[in-house]
Amino acid sequence: MTATTEAARAARAHPLKGRWIDDWRPEDPAFWAAGGARTARRNLVFSIFSEHIGFSVWTLWSVLVLFLGPAYGIDPAGKFTLTAVPALVGSALRIPYTLAVARFGGRNWTIFSAVLLLVPAVLAAVLIEPGVSFTTLLVLAAVAGVGGGNFASSMANINAFYPQRLKGWALGINAGGGNLGVAVVQLVGLAVLATAGKDHPGLVAGVYIPFIVLAALGAALAMDNLAHARNDGRAMRDVCRDGHTWIMSVLYIGTFGSFIGFGFAFGQVLQVQFRAEFDTPIKAAYLTFLGPALGSLIRPAGGWLADRIGGAKVTFWTFVAMAVSAVLVLTASQLGSLALFLTGFVLLFAFSGLGNGSTYKMIPAIFRAKAQAGVADGGDPDAAEHEARRLSGALIGIAGAVGAFGGVLVNIAFRQSFLTYGTGDGAYIAFIAFYAVCCALTWLVYLRARPGRPAGV
Repeated sequence: MTATTEAARAARAHPLKGRWIDDWRPEDPAFWAAGGARTARRNLVFSIFSEHIGFSVWTLWSVLVLFLGPAYGIDPAGKFTLTAVPALVGSALRIPYTLAVARFGGRNWTIFSAVLLLVPAVLAAVLIEPGVSFTTLLVLAAVAGVGGGNFASSMANINAFYPQRLKGWALGINAGGGNLGVAVVQLVGLAVLATAGKDHPGLVAGVYIPFIVLAALGAALAMDNLAHARNDGRAMRDVCRDGHTWIMSVLYIGTFGSFIGFGFAFGQVLQVQFRAEFDTPIKAAYLTFLGPALGSLIRPAGGWLADRIGGAKVTFWTFVAMAVSAVLVLTASQLGSLALFLTGFVLLFAFSGLGNGSTYKMIPAIFRAKAQAGVADGGDPDAAEHEARRLSGALIGIAGAVGAFGGVLVNIAFRQSFLTYGTGDGAYIAFIAFYAVCCALTWLVYLRARPGRPAGV
């Protein structure tokens, strides 16, 4: 095929009627250079912005609980419940959000999911005030869970745009920019506390309303739908039969579940465990953004490292580092050392962010390895690549949902530990044990030499 012909075919990567692209071949170097890369990059930029706002709305209650002082009559256990509820709803929505990309198109679903964020933002801005019932607060927290679904649809969409050699970087950048919303909403809360004071929690939600509108407009004007991403609707069912689906889901509980769970709980943990040092919300807010910010910024590095040395290797050593960091937190808790406690928690955020990038790189690599094995046995290369993309997109949705549920487990662990022991020590011990299990699982399945091990994961 001549360069002119190839350039003409690449030109068809531009949006058709309704912003649908019918010819998309990112693994073809000529196609990628002739316009594919530019189109993918444009969609990535606006996907990041929309996902970022979604994460901020999802984790809004990690900040709002800091405003719920004595006038609201809610104890620490109730506050941990308020942060567990949006984590639970967000995790449940991730599977249908992933399917929605294939059903409605990545651009179309990004527009809808962005507009939907107005509901929790407006309700929180209007209804949170002293005297509001705990039931109403639970409903408001649950509605904020819609922001948690945006991640899964965004990742499934971007996974379809990029070639295998760049997936780790692209998925890492996309997820890292979204994850950064966890830190940014903490900074917004700090700004409101520092300027308007602790009596105006609705302002935190109100700040996001114009940005939600901008995210929806940006998606409408600049993003595209990929026709080939319209799968047969059976991908979820098919991928659930694969053992790697559940192994990767467990690993993602350890990485993303830790990140989002700590993001929801960290401010409360500081206020409960070190109440003398953090006797006002603004004192806790000064520190709560540090861990999520570092974990978000380092996530693309996890994908970048995974592209170069392998996702399984990065993931394995990440869990080793997370276990050591959790030991530091446990030691600090027992010694009452705030400096060591903060150090250990910041390291937990950082390494969980690194592992987020490497585990998501492992998902398409697993199915790519299976596709290559099928081609080596005489299978059709195009059909094998399509199947790999179909199944990896579905697994991204499942792993994202199960991993997000890990955020619920983290908050429940803290709630029960503080109720039972008066400290978070019980939760820290559980985290250490789980990270050890994840280390063993990664080594046994993806690093240990054995027949049938997926190559290049």
